[in-house]
Amino acid sequence: MAQKHVAIIGAGPAGLTAAYLLTRAGAAVTVLERDPTYVGGISRTVEYNGFRFDIGGHRFFSKSREVEDLWTELLGDDLLQRPRSSRIYYGGKFYAYPLKAGEALRNLGILESARCVASYARARLFPVKNPRTFEDWVSNQFGRRLFGIFFKTYTEKVWGMSCREISADWAAQRIKGLSLSSAILAALLPKRKKTGDRSQTIKTLIDSFRYPRKGPGMMWEAAADRTRAQGGAIRMAARVTALEKLPSGRWRVGFETAGGRGDPAATEWLEADDVISSAPMRELAAAISPPLPPAVLAAAEKLRYRDFLTVALIVRPTHRFDDNWIYIHEPGVRVGRVQNFASWSPEMVPDPALACYGLEYFCFEGDGLWSSSDADLVKLASRELESLGLVKPGDVLDGHVVRQPKAYPVYDDDYARHVETIRRELDARYPGLHLVGRNGMHKYNNQDHAMMTAMLTAKNILEGKQRYDVWQVNQDAEYHEAGDRGAQETDTGGRLVPRRVGAGV
Repeated sequence: MAQKHVAIIGAGPAGLTAAYLLTRAGAAVTVLERDPTYVGGISRTVEYNGFRFDIGGHRFFSKSREVEDLWTELLGDDLLQRPRSSRIYYGGKFYAYPLKAGEALRNLGILESARCVASYARARLFPVKNPRTFEDWVSNQFGRRLFGIFFKTYTEKVWGMSCREISADWAAQRIKGLSLSSAILAALLPKRKKTGDRSQTIKTLIDSFRYPRKGPGMMWEAAADRTRAQGGAIRMAARVTALEKLPSGRWRVGFETAGGRGDPAATEWLEADDVISSAPMRELAAAISPPLPPAVLAAAEKLRYRDFLTVALIVRPTHRFDDNWIYIHEPGVRVGRVQNFASWSPEMVPDPALACYGLEYFCFEGDGLWSSSDADLVKLASRELESLGLVKPGDVLDGHVVRQPKAYPVYDDDYARHVETIRRELDARYPGLHLVGRNGMHKYNNQDHAMMTAMLTAKNILEGKQRYDVWQVNQDAEYHEAGDRGAQETDTGGRLVPRRVGAGV
């Protein structure tokens, strides 16, 4: 068989996983990455004056053994075992996450706790039938009172829209199987299961995870280096502008490369047998030739994305805290989450006398927050960190802003219909084009899910037929932090692994 040539759009976790596996199998691969410096996409590690920032926080934990084994293969001893620790800040008080029943009751007070329990009882007796929205689904599980305290404010900060506009399937995917009663029972009476003559606690949430000692970008830099060593090419500062299906069945990919020494950007072209794309579906649709029908292009234009900023503050920590991050449910500040980078890995912070906190602000590209100057954002973040009591005036020594466009595909009421319209057209008319990853599939994939879509796509390409339906990855997911690491084999079905196309249920 002649050597396959595969073009891969995007050097994030999905793109680089596919590139590494394909080149390892002997395929010719060219990866096109629009960023001039970093691989890893949102899983990159940004460095500033020796401090390293994780863009969003990336725990390396998966129920898929194949994913876990690949991480080990790429980094080995450079993966640290780290404790999981996070809290919620609401009403001037901190709550452990996952919630601890006794602490929550003490913090909320007897009266508010009674109201929450009554609200939960009402939700169980009179649930919303066939819930369509995030608000209705979560209220059915926890009651409207606890929904308002522990879900509404933070969720609306993240997505920039009312919880009544967010599809219920996102809630079902993220927190399936949890309710107020199960959370309280898990806190008071952890379930146990027998393993031979011994018993072991069933964890509701993971209590530890692996993490690269210099941040998640270390993993994807290693994947890029291995891909190059296996003969693959990775073109940085390469923005794909055209994707043409040729009469021969092959693909012609056009991409702009940054000009040097004042020269304008130049367009280059390459041909490939297959194309793997993790680019935002909306952008990909506009680049395809022959062009998609007007109705399909209109569906793509209606897909929306949520962006965010990380304002990393280097501080002299008067008040130290050990959390990996803190969810900010306080409506009086704009920050949504505070990362503590040293708690992810001590090597993220070069001076142990200092700390580095990343304040995350969710926004839309081009709005007032996104367009603010870096200096104004550092001032805002410093002021809000003080108001939360995490630093004192004068503790902040320096700051750096990282903007992340298209961090999250938006799950509004119509997104699924638009995605299905695009998917049907691509499947019917454009064989050899494979969509993977979070933005490529407009699907809320975690890092391991994005990798799994790439793994199965690589298998399909190497075998020369669509044996696996990558759209089933994470389709029937339970709560995304539940279960044991590496507990699933790739081909046995389950949360991460789709059944083969045409297989029975």
